[in-house]
Amino acid sequence: MTTRRPPAASASRPRRPERRASPQNTSSSSSAGAVRHGLARVLSKAGLCSRTEAARWIADGRVTVDGRVINNPEYPIIDGRHQVRVDGRALDAPRRIHLMLNKPRGLVTTAQDEQGRETVYRCFDGAGLPWIAPVGRLDKASEGLLLFSNDPQWAARLTDPATGPDKTYHVQIDTIPDAAQLQALCAGIDDDGERLCARRVDLLRSGEKTAWLEVVLEEGRNRHIRRLLAAFDITVLRLVRVAIGQLPMGELGKGAWRELSQHDLDLLYAAAKGAAASP
Repeated sequence: MTTRRPPAASASRPRRPERRASPQNTSSSSSAGAVRHGLARVLSKAGLCSRTEAARWIADGRVTVDGRVINNPEYPIIDGRHQVRVDGRALDAPRRIHLMLNKPRGLVTTAQDEQGRETVYRCFDGAGLPWIAPVGRLDKASEGLLLFSNDPQWAARLTDPATGPDKTYHVQIDTIPDAAQLQALCAGIDDDGERLCARRVDLLRSGEKTAWLEVVLEEGRNRHIRRLLAAFDITVLRLVRVAIGQLPMGELGKGAWRELSQHDLDLLYAAAKGAAASP
């Protein structure tokens, strides 16, 4: 008879000591959770140039990160961790500038136009200004108050529908509207999936066949007023933005510009819904 031996008791394995994160591992973990932004975006947010121009600088080898030339505009940058230089110079933010322009009719609100049309930057020729970008838009046929700045955060607050101020326009039209039409413009329409309406519409004056309206918008969409009026078979003959919030264009001449004063900035923020403190 064969006697089977009972199975040997399995020896318990000793527990391995827990590994403690070294300072190097902790640093790597912290870097992994840090907020990263693309290199072109970092240059743009610093107020040096547009993101498109930043991408050109990077492609041309003008930008280094920690002493190494980087040609990728999406190269990840961590605030405070990387030393970025342009043409060998440290990435120092320029003085923040805020301007108003009385935009003439016929100019395009862009830095470069693919069709070769004249742009609003013609008005700044020879002024020696740093890079500035339009804060909002006016279409080619429109005129009046247009803001510019090299401060992207300031511009974002002003153009955000949730915090930005109202815009006031004087609009010449090809008819004499009645009270019902003015009320209908405030009620608004749906056009291509967008809700178009005016916060307020008042009749300023009228002639035999034309009239001038004052139109106030909370949020300006692309060709907002022209599309809204066209829905009621009303043609715009002239469109002039005369104020942004409580900031009026005033007596600024056509094509002229000036830097905003602190009082001007205060007027903008006084009308901005939920805006933060002024710069």
